[in-house]
Amino acid sequence: MATLTKIRDDLFQTRMDSPFPGLTTHAYLWRRPAGNVLFYSPAGEADFNAIDTLGGVSAQYLSHLDEAGPNLNRIADRFGRQLHAPAAELEQITEHGHVDVPLDAVRHVDVNDVEVLPTPGHSPGSTCYLVTGAGGDRYLFTGDTIFPAGDGTWSTFVVPGRGDAAAMRDSVKLLGTVQPDIVISSAFAGETPIEAVDAARWSELIEQALASVKS
Repeated sequence: MATLTKIRDDLFQTRMDSPFPGLTTHAYLWRRPAGNVLFYSPAGEADFNAIDTLGGVSAQYLSHLDEAGPNLNRIADRFGRQLHAPAAELEQITEHGHVDVPLDAVRHVDVNDVEVLPTPGHSPGSTCYLVTGAGGDRYLFTGDTIFPAGDGTWSTFVVPGRGDAAAMRDSVKLLGTVQPDIVISSAFAGETPIEAVDAARWSELIEQALASVKS
């Protein structure tokens, strides 16, 4: 029985996970003819059969180390996918699974048509991803760099002792230079991590996120 939620014809959301009290997340499957891409990581195996039905996973992208866990090896065993993850956080991520493609802190478009946007601040290797869907909409996966705060605004969170406020400001400003149609965070508060945006709303979210960065 399929459990994935259809967001767009080529974009599907896994069921909600709550790895820690007060923290909720989803993972996202982007279907593409050259091979499906999974962004973030589901905490369990409950959606594996549904993912299989949609064509499996050829590549998986983590936005930062907090998405790494025991399920990485299970995903690798089930789907044989290549794992893409920030090079700056390899030590922590490889405790849970092999990283096939370490991502250096260089903005680029890779072989899977994923634009890699290094956005340190939440953690040293935090990375966002931008892709163009089959219908032309641009999907921006922000990880925990910016996320819905639950009150209609978007926020940041610089992890004490690990993150960097100055880097976070620069990263949010970088995100302000792209124009997504749909923004999708990893962790979130409120009902959904997804928001469709136009240019005006995106500018508003960027200003909210910048205002949330604490010195």
